[in-house]
Amino acid sequence: MGLERGCVQVYTGNGKGKTTAALGLALRAVGRGLRVCVFQFIKGGGPYGEHLVAEKLAPLFTIIQSGRPGWVNTKDIDEDRRVAQEALVRVQGLLKSGDYDLVVLDEINGALGFGLVDVEQVLDLIALKPERVELVLTGRNAHERVIAAADLVTEMREVKHYYAAGVPARSGIEM
Repeated sequence: MGLERGCVQVYTGNGKGKTTAALGLALRAVGRGLRVCVFQFIKGGGPYGEHLVAEKLAPLFTIIQSGRPGWVNTKDIDEDRRVAQEALVRVQGLLKSGDYDLVVLDEINGALGFGLVDVEQVLDLIALKPERVELVLTGRNAHERVIAAADLVTEMREVKHYYAAGVPARSGIEM
């Protein structure tokens, strides 16, 4: 089946829901028989809830984690940079493979913001996207050049968040 035309979508902003929106799109795509790969930058550790459901929806739904457990270590950024650069090579292969109709690059904007990848590398991935593949890039602070290269940009804006009241990340909701 596949897509007639693939677009580039960016989900950015300081509000909760960027990855969740991308996963919702992935679920919709799998429901229509499309092959989906979610490639997670700077999200080592887990498993998160989405990994558990991906196992049940395989082979149509694949999630690949990249990054060290926890978050980016700004005191030892070189290791995070090395891991992110290796991830870029893997993503290039995924895009070229023709194995997927939808590719989500989860937190690639975050990787760009931390300096783990550079904007030219992200734009090269966008240019590498086959015509019939939908590409989604998530993460805060999307670079203006990434925004300009996209077909659709959605900004999640935090109005109120329960973290401010001390509610920790919850299994099944945030992870």
